[in-house]
Amino acid sequence: MSKRLKMLEKLATSDKADSFALYALAMEYRSAGRNNDSLRTFETLRAKDASYLPMYLMAGQLLLEMSRPEDARSWLEAGVDLATSKGDAKAKNELLAALAECD
Repeated sequence: MSKRLKMLEKLATSDKADSFALYALAMEYRSAGRNNDSLRTFETLRAKDASYLPMYLMAGQLLLEMSRPEDARSWLEAGVDLATSKGDAKAKNELLAALAECD
């Protein structure tokens, strides 16, 4: 296991863990090809902080890579709704582009 991954795992389980720590850990798992661990970490993040917008695109893309388009659609649609409510047009467009890949 890489030092970076160990550090992120430790940080994500500490009392000081914030949403970015969980997001970074999910992304590190994804980079390491540990897709199930990545998805579980995104799910933990969503339960803790559903307003953390960047996770929706990354989780959706991960699920598409895992050949799970219906699950990806759910994440991406939730992200579109959140981006719309936050007025984040750039994120919304990225999410809509990914959503088009679910078909």
